[in-house]
Amino acid sequence: MTTIDTTQQTDPRNVYAVAAAWVSGLLEAVRPEQLDLPTPCDELDVRHLAGHLVSTVGRLIAIAELGSPDSVSPWSSVHDAGTFDGLVVQARAAWADDALLDAPVVVPWGAVPGRSAVWGYARELLLHGWDLAVATGQSADVDPALVHPVAEEFRTMLPAEARVPGVPFGPIVESRPEARPLERLANFSGRSSEGWV
Repeated sequence: MTTIDTTQQTDPRNVYAVAAAWVSGLLEAVRPEQLDLPTPCDELDVRHLAGHLVSTVGRLIAIAELGSPDSVSPWSSVHDAGTFDGLVVQARAAWADDALLDAPVVVPWGAVPGRSAVWGYARELLLHGWDLAVATGQSADVDPALVHPVAEEFRTMLPAEARVPGVPFGPIVESRPEARPLERLANFSGRSSEGWV
């Protein structure tokens, strides 16, 4: 697995790539009989969650190329690892120009610099990856060096006091004493571990 360069945490592209590689493995391991299982992400079963993960990569490509994700639906009927991997290759190429990290773009949560968009979509991969892992009985224990920079950016962007109606994250859930970093990030986003781990 690619490692995280903690000296360049202002550039989220490597973090995104490593998170995407992890999610690809999760998607590859989903069995057909698991597609209708529930997930910690309210109202999404495994099939729809996996399709959403695929679509998030297409939306990140659209942000790089068009400045907004609006041309790509957040939901996809395609949910296989091969499609996901192909889109990740396109996304990495689309974001290869360093200048894009400071370019203004529009994302579902507002107008931000490009780097904030990539951080946001890295967060999507980790949080929904946790959802997918626990829903399908896979390991959600990823390298803390992958989780830490995403968690730091998330805490800065959406502290506890900013959890107001309309924000797509619920109140912070207290973590289990033995919770690993990704579970703690999921709890910070409002997901409960109860019944899943």
